[in-house]
Amino acid sequence: MRAVHPAPLTRHLTSKGATARDTPRRRLPIVLLGVVLAGLAVSAWNPHDRMTWLLETVWVLIGLPLVVLTWRRFPLTNLLCCLLAAHALVLAVGGHYTYAQVPLGDWVRDWFGLDRNPYDRFGHLMQGFVPAVLVRELLSRTSPLRGSRWLAPLTVCACLAFSATFELFEWAAAVIGGHAADDFLATQGDAWDTQWDMFCALIGATLSVLLLSRPHDRQLNAAAGGATPAARE
Repeated sequence: MRAVHPAPLTRHLTSKGATARDTPRRRLPIVLLGVVLAGLAVSAWNPHDRMTWLLETVWVLIGLPLVVLTWRRFPLTNLLCCLLAAHALVLAVGGHYTYAQVPLGDWVRDWFGLDRNPYDRFGHLMQGFVPAVLVRELLSRTSPLRGSRWLAPLTVCACLAFSATFELFEWAAAVIGGHAADDFLATQGDAWDTQWDMFCALIGATLSVLLLSRPHDRQLNAAAGGATPAARE
């Protein structure tokens, strides 16, 4: 069946004829932008290691200006904005303390009798959970995959590929920085840390697709004026 073209969705999202009822939804991205900027500023104040902070938050430092610069042509759904803001704060906290020394993770480790600070695992779970909605939105709005049964598996595969690329980035940092990159790697003595990181990202992406696809589709459909994508084989 014929796929819904993404152009009407983008045009509707950028329409100037918004009603007063849409105003709170339009304000939310601005509020989230302020929260993220404040979180970055706090995390940058006297971090454990300046280079580690930069390596952990580089995705926010690149992604935030990119979202702002492309917003008028490609505004994001509020669901995605909230998730991106939450992920940015997770990265900022990890950059400030280093993932192996986040106080909340130490508390969870001691409370449950774990052998390591689990904040790193949580960070990689978010590395799959949040990008899954980002990939899903990009594919839904710029490709014929909206409404296709292939959208979910391709979204998960893209997130796993990103996680593997990030592990290569960590490997390069270790080769270049040597022991100076230990705080960035946060392996905490686990020889299988790379595999666990990718597995956590895979779990996060799968959960995101299972739990958020319907509310995400509702926001995409509302932005497109209620158009419902036809199911495609």
